[in-house]
Amino acid sequence: MKLLFDQNISFRILKLLHKQFDKSSTIKNEGLINATDKEIWDFARINGYVIVTQDADFSDLNSLYGFPPKIIWIRTGNLTTSKLANLLSENREEIYKFIDNKKFGSFEIVSFKNH
Repeated sequence: MKLLFDQNISFRILKLLHKQFDKSSTIKNEGLINATDKEIWDFARINGYVIVTQDADFSDLNSLYGFPPKIIWIRTGNLTTSKLANLLSENREEIYKFIDNKKFGSFEIVSFKNH
């Protein structure tokens, strides 16, 4: 599974999720730090990534342009990198189902158990 973590998520998350989401990358690793949201969107679409973000802008692009790419929108407020990694790991099965389902383009994680 190829997740592309937006710039608002630390690149360190890759070390914590390398087993569950082994083909993932970050905006930083892909040289897209100064890219616009639309450029990141296009990169993800062309390269088969699912964008993981805490930013509403990608959800807006999803509404405007459709998908791919699909979006995982983390709406939990500020989390440490390790807590965010745990949240994604705990929702891995649902994330896989979302990615396989051709009907949906956005997956929102709004709340979580005590972390």
